[in-house]
Amino acid sequence: MKRSCRISALVALTLVSTAAGCRAKSDDAEPDRYAHLMAFDTASIRLIGARETTTVRAELAETSQQQTMGLMERRTLPADAGMLFVYSTMQPDSSGFWMFRTRIPLDIAFIDSGGVIRTIHTMTPCPTRIVEGCPTYPAGAPYIAALEVNAGYFGRNGVRVGDRALLQDTIVRRRATRPPA
Repeated sequence: MKRSCRISALVALTLVSTAAGCRAKSDDAEPDRYAHLMAFDTASIRLIGARETTTVRAELAETSQQQTMGLMERRTLPADAGMLFVYSTMQPDSSGFWMFRTRIPLDIAFIDSGGVIRTIHTMTPCPTRIVEGCPTYPAGAPYIAALEVNAGYFGRNGVRVGDRALLQDTIVRRRATRPPA
């Protein structure tokens, strides 16, 4: 998902997704349906607003390979689910995400090191088959994490810029079951 991803990661992703395409399954809203593409740990992320707290069941994209894969090729995402991209260092405000091979519209919240949501954007699927044809959605603020959810989720749940995300919840996570090699 990050524009600064490595070409080799995209080549590997293409090989993985091509092989995965040979294993068709029925549409299912569970993230485990995509475990054959790549395994992710999960955590409950609490979003604290002025009036309410909401919880997102998030897959964690912590490695560069996981961050490159992100939610690519997903056709569905449960209503209370998402993906949290976690970085070891602060990312610049010019760094952004794209929607290459992402099939569902998403909202993204960029979160600073204090857990404050600094910006929120809505991203639409990119229909092109080449990376260069997809727009980039720059954060617009430095961030340490980015949370992707279904488009409209933040608005429906009253989550706004300035609200907080409890990132320490990522410590309490379920280790993903790794597919057999």
